[in-house]
Amino acid sequence: MKRVNWVLVILVLIGFVIGGFIGTYFDGSFLNYGKSFGLNTPIELDLGFILLTFGLKIQITIASVIGVVISLVIYRFIR
Repeated sequence: MKRVNWVLVILVLIGFVIGGFIGTYFDGSFLNYGKSFGLNTPIELDLGFILLTFGLKIQITIASVIGVVISLVIYRFIR
């Protein structure tokens, strides 16, 4: 099995986050155009002594895709 390269995973996550910030900053532009998918209402699991709530929502915008591409270019330079 191959080893997971944690630097790549961290850089891609940073690219998504920074791209998301840029997309929300330029709210009226094409950078904020994208698609949101996931669970609209969270799923709750009540075990009597503990209540677990699961939820996931992902929003992919053009700015976040650009952020991921930039992070992949940076990864190629530092590798």
